Amino acid sequence: MQIWVDADSVPSIAKDLIIKTAERTRTAAIFVANQPIKLRRSPLLTMTVVPSGFDKADDYIVEQIQAGDLAITSDIPLANDILDKGALVLTTRGIIYNKENIKQKLNMRDFMDTMRGTGILEPQEMSGQKPYGERDKKAFADGLNKLVR
Repeated sequence: MQIWVDADSVPSIAKDLIIKTAERTRTAAIFVANQPIKLRRSPLLTMTVVPSGFDKADDYIVEQIQAGDLAITSDIPLANDILDKGALVLTTRGIIYNKENIKQKLNMRDFMDTMRGTGILEPQEMSGQKPYGERDKKAFADGLNKLVR
């Protein structure tokens, strides 16, 4: 198993938990983003910088991930593609996606896009993502510990 991190939007608290888990379990963690992020030196940690552009990091992860690997992402279409390859998906808020619950998330995302596209729902009517808190940190740590041993 390798841990693939959609690192463009991972909270620093989650990044630290991923690093600690990788080192504790001797599991490789690959952070993928279109800008470098600072990682401590470790043979288990890799920072992969992809070209700037829409979904370049996502495309790279989907190309490289293998069945049985774990991806850390909150990107719903990316999570779906990863699940199609037989890998596991965990969000930084501790949600473990599977083939059943990802379809519901995709349908809701598409519905909301349609609502915004038709003008029925204005972007300011959408609630932003709540701040990353202690409950999120605990849920993420629990999910990570469950999936990486």
